[in-house]
Amino acid sequence: QVQLVESGGGLVQPGGSLRLSCAASGSIFSIFDMGWYRQGPGKQRDLVARISKSGTTNYGDSVKGRFTISRDNARNTVYLQMNSLKPEDTDVYYCNLHAGPLNYWGQGTQVTVSS
Repeated sequence: QVQLVESGGGLVQPGGSLRLSCAASGSIFSIFDMGWYRQGPGKQRDLVARISKSGTTNYGDSVKGRFTISRDNARNTVYLQMNSLKPEDTDVYYCNLHAGPLNYWGQGTQVTVSS
């Protein structure tokens, strides 16, 4: 069984920064690809960033140059550093673990960008 727990969300002003964390348990973290997705009310869940087990990263076009995904395999944790935040970044952010045909999701953490 895999469990993912996100933290680090909150309220921030436009132009500010947040760092999200996702701690994994119940799996061998280092062998899985990880990602961050976001979803607002009535919207689909979209890719924000992903990182492979080898450290290769990919980003959604809207966050390139502003967000950075990283992982610490020793701590079974993946991070999302979010800089230059915009109101349109307001969403619930979900941690994802991809294991072949299976996807595991965290409970989500709210990010609100507002003045």
